Amino acid sequence: MARVVSVNISEKKGTLKKPAPEIELKLRHGIVGDAHAGDWHRQISLLAEESIDTMRALSPIPLDPGVFAENINTEGIDLKGLPVGTHLRIGETEVEVTQIGKECHNDCAIKKAVGKCVMPTEGIFAVVVKEGVVRPGNEIEVLK
Repeated sequence: MARVVSVNISEKKGTLKKPAPEIELKLRHGIVGDAHAGDWHRQISLLAEESIDTMRALSPIPLDPGVFAENINTEGIDLKGLPVGTHLRIGETEVEVTQIGKECHNDCAIKKAVGKCVMPTEGIFAVVVKEGVVRPGNEIEVLK
């Protein structure tokens, strides 16, 4: 069973995202209270815990939830293998995958410390299709 491991937000761009007890997803907005929210195609970022584990094995620095600026850490789902347009039910919400990966910042602390970063190739982005609250432990289901 795929599930949410952590939900993370930051109030200002350029700061690390911190774990929260829950996040509220809003249509045409993204995550209430998150600096990257807005009416655009990258409202929410997701990164698999399995991807982070490969980086943890190489990293001299701790890689806590939110360090890659991801909003939702997952477990048990191959995020990077999902095609754009895939719908996911996450708890009571629904999101649509809009982008796989992104360009890494040149000054990324993780890339400097480890030599690479997984977010550019394994992180995904989504928009809110159905509003609601997401919490750690929520089940994730790929919708057909």
